[in-house]
Amino acid sequence: MELNANWLSRLAAYHPERPAVYWRGAWLSYAALYRRAQRAAASLAGLGVTRGERAAVLGPNHLGYLELYFAAPLLGFIPTLINHRLSEAELKGLLEYTRPKTLFYTEDFAAIAQRLHPQAYPLEALQTLPEGSLPDFAPSLEDPALLLFTGGTTGLPKGALIPHRQLLVNAMQTCMSWGLTPEDRYIVATPMFHAALNALATPLLYLGGQVLLQEKFDPAEYLAWVSTHQVSLLFLVPTMYQMLAQHPHFAQADLRTVRWAISGGAPCPHPVRAAFRAKGVRFKQGYGLTECGVNCFTQDLEEAESYPESVGRPMPHLWARLVGADGLEAPAEGELWLSGPVVMSGYFERPAETAKALVVHQGRTWLRTGDLAQRDAAGRYYIVGRAKEMFISGGENVYPIEIERVLYDHPAVLECAVLGVPDARWGEVGLAAVVLKTPISEEELKGFLRARLAGYKVPRHFLFISELPKSGPGKILKSELYRRFTEESHA
Repeated sequence: MELNANWLSRLAAYHPERPAVYWRGAWLSYAALYRRAQRAAASLAGLGVTRGERAAVLGPNHLGYLELYFAAPLLGFIPTLINHRLSEAELKGLLEYTRPKTLFYTEDFAAIAQRLHPQAYPLEALQTLPEGSLPDFAPSLEDPALLLFTGGTTGLPKGALIPHRQLLVNAMQTCMSWGLTPEDRYIVATPMFHAALNALATPLLYLGGQVLLQEKFDPAEYLAWVSTHQVSLLFLVPTMYQMLAQHPHFAQADLRTVRWAISGGAPCPHPVRAAFRAKGVRFKQGYGLTECGVNCFTQDLEEAESYPESVGRPMPHLWARLVGADGLEAPAEGELWLSGPVVMSGYFERPAETAKALVVHQGRTWLRTGDLAQRDAAGRYYIVGRAKEMFISGGENVYPIEIERVLYDHPAVLECAVLGVPDARWGEVGLAAVVLKTPISEEELKGFLRARLAGYKVPRHFLFISELPKSGPGKILKSELYRRFTEESHA
């Protein structure tokens, strides 16, 4: 089987003047975007970057991400996208791990980038560096197209090698199963160093649609763009949807052009979904992960609204199974395993970690996601949390996500996270970290939960804080909450 990894060249020929990307107040056409990708490839060739070498990026969303992304099939290098929110020591560790030939940065990261790498350049230099000649190169489907880091919250993140086949199949499946059209528009507001390139940007550009790049998420600007540019699709993480719903401009925002919104990274709380539904925006729940990039399930809007906690059914070219703690097939609940052409090649220079994540079973390679899932009689899947987040209290399994959903139903709760902490009597009990909208006591919240949950599920401890710690992609850092609780307990 042969597919064209350099597909942007075809779209630039099909409709050269069609708008492709909105960047800093102006639209770039498909032809202009491809010319910039060609120029970026020539600049990298001039720096001596060759096939298989890494070119790293450090900074918030920028047109340069797309320039490198589409330059990769022309030269064979691997764009290596780094979380700019990490500390300098963490960034140093990632660069030592991946050893990029060069590092490109946005203006606000100039100083740190120049300290970390001897060949560091601003992203704008991709269009101005001395040109080298491009080789006669055609990538295979298994050649790495991206190096993306896992969203791990402890230790050095692992670099997932994303082959061209993953990007192409994900784009095709998303266009088909999510019902995308060339008239759709979407704002890239989630970090481009994470899954934003794969989620909707690549599928829409593959189809001839339009994407708008927001450098840093700004709720007021985002709401204004939806109206001004007639945006039709929303893709954000729950925290960002919540920021939009709470913004003073939300009540007057014109969202009539939005066909649907999808929440990634974690389930979107019911009150937030309800706020958007009141403005006519219909919601889906998405599920994906870096290693299986990145849209793994699909459902139509009617089913999504009837089963709001479900992520739907596997994409057409993806297989799913549930596996119990004993390693055997589980009929209704277990660890989610996924298999198909959208699974990564492996972790960069981490053979032991790759062997743990990718398991061969009955002649098929499966990705162990580490997520616990349930499957109902109709084949719909529900993500109930990370396997490592489930805790056992007095012999009973407790899933934090179930408690979090109930907490979000309380009008005083703005944000929350639940995790297990050690307990001398019960082994583990729940800790609820809560950000409040309005004052409420711990006992009032416990009473609210007792009326809706089994007693063993009600958290024993509450931590009221002003803000939940989050990673770059917006995921709540429960390890940090655990650390904070244990430090306060022993103080």
